[in-house]
Amino acid sequence: MSFDPDEVQSALRKAWSLATASQWTASNPAAGQCNVTSLLIHELFGGELLRTPLPAGDHFYNRIGGRRYDFTASQFDQPIAYRDLPASRADVELGATSDELAELREAFQERRTK
Repeated sequence: MSFDPDEVQSALRKAWSLATASQWTASNPAAGQCNVTSLLIHELFGGELLRTPLPAGDHFYNRIGGRRYDFTASQFDQPIAYRDLPASRADVELGATSDELAELREAFQERRTK
C-alpha cells in the first residue's frame, strides 16, 4: 500500500466514527481519534510514533520519511506547538482499544479502495 497523505486523510475522515473513538461527533470527526489513527498509520506505513503533551493529555501522531503527519490536528481550535517526542506503541495503545483499531482498520481499507 503506497503512502499518499492526501488520500490517507480523505479515507480517514470517512472512516472515523463513534466506533473508532468515543469523542467522535459529526461536527468534529477527528475528536479523540489521535491514538487509534496514529496506531493504524504506523501499522500500515511504518515510521515513528510521536507525542506532544497538551493540557488535556498527550496528543499522538506520526513521522514518516522524516516528515510529521498529524491526521487528527483538525480536532483542535488552535495550532499545536509540536514537541515531537518519541512515543512507544504501548503508550499510544493506552488510549485506544483493540476493537476501535479493528473498526478503523476495516473502515479505512474499505474507503481507501473506493
